[in-house]
Amino acid sequence: MGEKGKYLLLAAASAVLLSVPFLVPFAGWVALIALVPLLWLERIYKGKRFWWWHYGTFVLWNALTTFWVCNATVGGGIFAVLANALQMSVVFALFRWSRRRFSGSVPYIFLALAWIAWERWYFGTQISWPWLTLGHAFAQSTGLVQWYEFTGTLGGSLWVWAANLSVFGLICALREGFWGEWNVKAKSAAIAGTVTVILAPMAVSAAIYSSFEEEGTPREVAIVQPNFDPYQKFQSMSQAGQNAIFLDLAAKALKDRKGDSTAAPLLLLAPETFTGDVVTNDIPSGATFRRFHGFLQDYPGVDVIFGASAWTRIDSSERPSRTARRIDDGQWVESHNSALVTDASGRYEIFHKSKLVVGTELTPYPAIFVPIDDALGGVMGRCVGQDEISCLHLGDGTPIGCAICYESVYGEYCTGYVRKGAQALCVITNDAWWGDTPGYRQHLSYSRLRAIETRRDIARCANTGISAIIDQRGRIVSQTPWWEPATLRGEIHLRDGQTFFVRNGDIVGRLCSFLFLLLLLALLVRTLRGDYSK
Repeated sequence: MGEKGKYLLLAAASAVLLSVPFLVPFAGWVALIALVPLLWLERIYKGKRFWWWHYGTFVLWNALTTFWVCNATVGGGIFAVLANALQMSVVFALFRWSRRRFSGSVPYIFLALAWIAWERWYFGTQISWPWLTLGHAFAQSTGLVQWYEFTGTLGGSLWVWAANLSVFGLICALREGFWGEWNVKAKSAAIAGTVTVILAPMAVSAAIYSSFEEEGTPREVAIVQPNFDPYQKFQSMSQAGQNAIFLDLAAKALKDRKGDSTAAPLLLLAPETFTGDVVTNDIPSGATFRRFHGFLQDYPGVDVIFGASAWTRIDSSERPSRTARRIDDGQWVESHNSALVTDASGRYEIFHKSKLVVGTELTPYPAIFVPIDDALGGVMGRCVGQDEISCLHLGDGTPIGCAICYESVYGEYCTGYVRKGAQALCVITNDAWWGDTPGYRQHLSYSRLRAIETRRDIARCANTGISAIIDQRGRIVSQTPWWEPATLRGEIHLRDGQTFFVRNGDIVGRLCSFLFLLLLLALLVRTLRGDYSK
């Protein structure tokens, strides 16, 4: 095999290995060795323009795992793959630069810190797509990362880098002659260190898993999956028709409770963007709200949380905000992706999604892009989210955190619900935009990590699947099939208390970012001084 063939094999191997944990259940451990071929390729590469090799690796990884975005938007999917891979390659290019100025293991430590610092930064940007955060590789292998209640997802990213660099270090020692120069103690320490880095987190996770006990007061929950094709529900299905289908399914799920004033409280869930007739200036007059209110008269003790494409009407002679759209002279609207809760009394609360999907929901950096979007006729979404996270409260005052779709990807963000008092979490979503692809399964699995990080039960309602009940260990207790009308009845537990991660936030990300900045400063100083590694 020629040199280029060897390079191609190594690049492809890393791309495939990085993809496996996101595509195959229980394969999270593969991430612990997935970067080794790329690191070895960088080590042995001879020639110029290495950029294209690592960029190609990251493009292939992104394409294999998130190709399904193209089912919803071809342009957006291609942009997501290329732009995300570009950022990964910038991090790798910084590492290549550091190799010229630092010697020994320092450049590799710099690479790990830079990558994790980038992942943390990416969670907070307006154009944000942290789907392939390395710590998410364990979303379908939650038995390995029960310690996320302490570290959050970036603790998993740190583990991935520590394991890969340890294995890579042993390979370098064996292939480049260092091994023969080491004494028995050094060899034993190197092997023991690598084994410890890989197995110790697994052992800790197993110990936590086996000793953990589900806590909290049980609360019944009924999840209704109406199974509306999202490409038709907004065009060819009337809202009245959708309401009828949903409430017929709900009535069958709750038939044992009809008219029973002694029944225990129950939470009924409907999916994201279930209705589009909610005007925040006058919520009780909405047709869907009134239909739900009438239905709940027969079901005492039932609260319903449902998603809505909501609107706020604003009377103003001038544009009230950059995101507002004119509907008439002196009248404007701001749109929201919202969740509402109500019960038989007619009281209600509303929460607006703030982690918005770029393009379809959000026009990023509005000072720049809104004028461009106006010139194009308003093709981008302009949803307005909340400035501060809040909970929805059930009829008895129980606070529930309701993550709307994409928000469930953001671990530290979801801890905000618990800090606001949430005793359980729910996720409402509409995952059918992507078809029967790995996308909706990946999205479901990320909710399992949120359950571990917060130690909260999660009730997940998806329009077309998969709806599920997830316990505090991150286990899926029960779930619905994909693309079928279905209901799910079960229990979640209402729990108080906060995990270390909830109380303290992303310490791993903050510490890695700080150390990265220190090394970056040292790198800049060495560059200005003209120092080179020996």
